[in-house]
Amino acid sequence: MAFKTHLFIVDPQVDFCDPKGALPVGGADKDMERLAAMIRRLTAAKKLDDITVTLDSHRKVDISHPIWWKRVGDGARPNPFTILGAGPKGDIVTMALDNGKWLPTSEAWTTYMPSWFAKSLEYLKKLSANGRYPHCIWPEHCLIGTPGHNVQPSLMPALLEWEDQFAAVNYVTKGSNIWTEHFSAVKAEVPDPADPSTQVNAELIASLEEADIIAVAGEALSHCVANTVRDVAACFSDPKYVQKLVLLTDASSNVGGFEFLGEAFMKDLLALGMQTATTTTFLK
Repeated sequence: MAFKTHLFIVDPQVDFCDPKGALPVGGADKDMERLAAMIRRLTAAKKLDDITVTLDSHRKVDISHPIWWKRVGDGARPNPFTILGAGPKGDIVTMALDNGKWLPTSEAWTTYMPSWFAKSLEYLKKLSANGRYPHCIWPEHCLIGTPGHNVQPSLMPALLEWEDQFAAVNYVTKGSNIWTEHFSAVKAEVPDPADPSTQVNAELIASLEEADIIAVAGEALSHCVANTVRDVAACFSDPKYVQKLVLLTDASSNVGGFEFLGEAFMKDLLALGMQTATTTTFLK
């Protein structure tokens, strides 16, 4: 049976990869240039069988965007990178008042959806219980239909050239449910029982399991790459499949200030058997 190679690219989008994007990741523009060169090399050598690309896909109104929250007293919106989360007691009062005094936008939970307030704070409690991330307010990014949602222009032509072989890139969208953060392409941080798109993407896991080797790249290492790969490893039907994963270390960068999350991810997954390579050494 022929050796099968799968390239798994997480969120290689303009808002992350362009230095002028809404949420730029330092070094991501160069990451994508190197990744494009590798794709062309492997395409010419006929060593690349499958490509999956995930796309962060948000709406303006989103629980992780400033519009969702207001400060008690003056009604000001939180600045990007404000951290919200459950307080030490895990109750609504603690969450509302001990974490910068932020509450869900009043107009929404009184006129549009009366349960908005309680549902928002319940989300914070569940997210805190998961223990992976506190709730962070992000700049509006990867809004569906905007240029920032697109694949980085330096990478897209290489993907299209690979498709010239009569192949098809598998595009996987995530993040359009406004009630939950969705770093991982496998499942949302707090899955919604009523929304299958937030639950485990079994089809994605199955497609990765078919490969003999899986090269992983994308943005950002500290968040979407880390959560995606952690969830892939946890959902593999055989724990030994983690050894198929090869992180391309020169094609993924951390969000500034969150390098410690990328370092923790690397330590944990390397211990499980994940390998590393660069875009120039992979399958050389």
